[in-house]
Amino acid sequence: MRTQEQINEIVRLLLAEYPQADCTLDWRKDYELLFSVRLAAQCTDERVNKITPALFERFPTLEAFAEAEVEEVEKYVHSTGFYRAKARDLVNCARMLLEKHGGKVPSTMEELTALPGVGRKTANLILGDVFKIPGSTVVDTHCIRLTNRMGIVDDLKDPVKIEMELRKLLPPEHSSDFCHCLVLHGRAVCPARKPECERCCVRHLCRSFSG
Repeated sequence: MRTQEQINEIVRLLLAEYPQADCTLDWRKDYELLFSVRLAAQCTDERVNKITPALFERFPTLEAFAEAEVEEVEKYVHSTGFYRAKARDLVNCARMLLEKHGGKVPSTMEELTALPGVGRKTANLILGDVFKIPGSTVVDTHCIRLTNRMGIVDDLKDPVKIEMELRKLLPPEHSSDFCHCLVLHGRAVCPARKPECERCCVRHLCRSFSG
């Protein structure tokens, strides 16, 4: 595993490389981000961004989602995959937000993960991007791959274990932005099959770089 000094330098360099790093899903209301993240499971953000304008126009409020027929929602989210489960979760989540949270997206891990279709990854994204809570750590496929490849964590595959390890290692005030940087870096420079190490700003700190 990299030393704390090396990890801090990796964080610094990636934040400098991607100063505008943010969630690549389009949203205006808090619950729209929550729903979009659910739709992005096993799907690309690009695809989700293509279908959500029509979805949010047809159902412009939480009340509209809560009163919707699941079968109609399915038609709008069909191309994101697993559309039956996703449509059901959106409708049930809207109902729970209205019934238990006064129509507001809650701001704690416990309350968020009690919502239909919301796991720790989604909850951390909401806590970091919406509520700006320090230490929020989104562990997605890019984060799992890059933190292992770089040596920030040692051969960990379980997202919760990686999250707990990163919470100890990352500066809390930068953890959310750093995870967004990993997504952008994973797409642009360090994909799963053929990392472009010659273009990498942290290659000299990476455990896997052999140049």
